Amino acid sequence: MNELSLTVKDVLARETFKHAKVVAGSNGLDRQVRWSHVLEVSEFSSLVNGGEIILTTGLHLQLDSATQLKYIKQLIELDVACLCVEIGYYVSEIQQEIIALADAQQFPIVVFEKAVKFVDISQDLHTVIINRHYEMLSKLDTLSRRFNELSLMPNGILKILHELHSLFNQHVLFISDEAKSYYYPVESSSWKKSIKEFLSESPTQKLKQDIYIIDDQAFVLFPINGLGQALGYLCLHLPQATADKFAILILDRASLAIAQILLRIRTIQERNQYNEDEFVRNLLHGRPVDQEDIQSYLPTKSPNTHYRIFVIELDTNETTIDENSWEEIRLQQSMTIRSVFKRHSFFPTISVTRNEITIIASFIASGKHVKDINRFTQVAKQLTSMDDDSLFNEREYTFGISLVHHNQSQIKEGYTEAKRVIELKQLILFESDFYEDLGIYRLLLLLNEQEYLEHYVEDYLQDLIDYDKKTDSNLFETLRIYLECGGSKKETADRLFIVRQTLYHRLEKIESIMGENFMSPLNRIALEVAILAKKVLS
Repeated sequence: MNELSLTVKDVLARETFKHAKVVAGSNGLDRQVRWSHVLEVSEFSSLVNGGEIILTTGLHLQLDSATQLKYIKQLIELDVACLCVEIGYYVSEIQQEIIALADAQQFPIVVFEKAVKFVDISQDLHTVIINRHYEMLSKLDTLSRRFNELSLMPNGILKILHELHSLFNQHVLFISDEAKSYYYPVESSSWKKSIKEFLSESPTQKLKQDIYIIDDQAFVLFPINGLGQALGYLCLHLPQATADKFAILILDRASLAIAQILLRIRTIQERNQYNEDEFVRNLLHGRPVDQEDIQSYLPTKSPNTHYRIFVIELDTNETTIDENSWEEIRLQQSMTIRSVFKRHSFFPTISVTRNEITIIASFIASGKHVKDINRFTQVAKQLTSMDDDSLFNEREYTFGISLVHHNQSQIKEGYTEAKRVIELKQLILFESDFYEDLGIYRLLLLLNEQEYLEHYVEDYLQDLIDYDKKTDSNLFETLRIYLECGGSKKETADRLFIVRQTLYHRLEKIESIMGENFMSPLNRIALEVAILAKKVLS
């Protein structure tokens, strides 16, 4: 690893630097050199990328002390590797203020005590850098093939960590919420708890590949992504809070190999769970199931075990998908959704069909946390945020979530509740996913199934509706707003954008059609329910 990177110290050992002398920043000679650049201007921020050795005759340094200090500070901020100044016509010596600054920032300043050809230096360094870059690519290709080979072996994740340890000679771990954690060498296990705590306290959905300080130690955390989320984190301990690009590329190749292992394991698990789908469908439709299947697919029953049924209904715009393609889609949907629910501490039992995904979401809760609405809301948000038109195959979807149930015998009832939420969301602009938020609509949907609702609306509203049709008036809407405003005439007139005299005239007409006691408590409730029922029927 160290042989492939080029440092300031390596550069100073080359023949072209035999007349060079370090006058400041000697503690920074391990800075990595990515290129060399001849710079003879004072405004250069757009000309520097970082990691360069800057070669200069000092033409632009014939300035006052304050400007020279500003120049050095800017080089340091731009992460320049080193400054090389030719002592001679333009610069006779490096001022003590600059030396003090460079020493404090560990920024090497090198002087040439004899005239040198910058073109020879650049040519030499660029040849070395390009050759080493080629060696890095070759090494990276070899390592990628090695990681892939290890991923096909038993206990492949641990073997990959062993390989990384041999490259970096540092602690390396793989941490995951679901899968087993791995580490190498054995002493690395002491970091497992601290890293897990750090991940649990962080917004892990947004945690990106970066260097993080954990218990005063630097670690590269490299997310291993799959199925639209982080499957785990590859963690490499660093002796200092920096990592070169080549190290990051190696970790990237290792993470891809580990991701393949994790996805392969999950695919095998999902392919072995065909019976789970049939088991779920039997429970949802109240058909008998084997006690052995209950023990296999549902958590052990306890006083604190509860269930909600989470249904995802997909629109019926079915594209023509062949059976093999559908099987891959089904596996991906099942693995992704199972992973999301497990991440939020649920025990999911899943059925996936072409138009519906149903999850029996078991969870442990007690007391005031039995409903656990917040966790289910987080699951719905995560499924929505991660959908990039591939999870649900570019189809529209609707969520429905049942009440909390305690007995397995109530799963069929919960499925009906979740389906009623979806039905209402498709009928009207109802925003909640939860059955308990349906309110009066719970009764209305039930009455609608029994075909009572249409007669109820006719009994209370039909005369008013017929009058509106006959006269092209707007009495039904006036009544609806009037009831929503609690009988406030001023608020009703404002919402309808009419003067109060016009409202009085409309209310008189409504009274003549519906009777003078239409705003009595019982009649008012009946009318409000009838208006909601009409929304359902519409």
